[in-house]
Amino acid sequence: MTNLFPIITMICAGAAVALQPSINARLAQKAGFLESACISFAVGTGTLALALLLSGKATWKGLHGTAWWEWSGGVLGAFFVSATILAVPRIGTAATMAVAISAQLLTALVLDHFGMFGFGGMQIDLKRSLGAVLLILGAWIIVRH
Repeated sequence: MTNLFPIITMICAGAAVALQPSINARLAQKAGFLESACISFAVGTGTLALALLLSGKATWKGLHGTAWWEWSGGVLGAFFVSATILAVPRIGTAATMAVAISAQLLTALVLDHFGMFGFGGMQIDLKRSLGAVLLILGAWIIVRH
């Protein structure tokens, strides 16, 4: 299977994303809400900077040709981390992740359907719609517990 590596990588990333909000919420109990979000991003930035330096491929030459909105990923990531820090203590990790994953899937379906950002172009069909409905139903069940 040619897609085995990215699938395994995303399984690990999914587990990491499930761990992150609880870890950050715990840190927020001791350090504060915005402080824990900032610490999370600072540690992540340091980790990525080290990986970039160790890779020997550190170059910024393509940055001059970017659009302003292509820099918004960091803002969106900061919003997500901050939102999970607020949500986990109130509704729990499972409910937080169920709602977030449902919203991610719905957004991804729209992005794919319209081929936004130059990716996708995969039409929303009955199977994909059914999968989304089942995921949303599962999230609703988890949240209502």
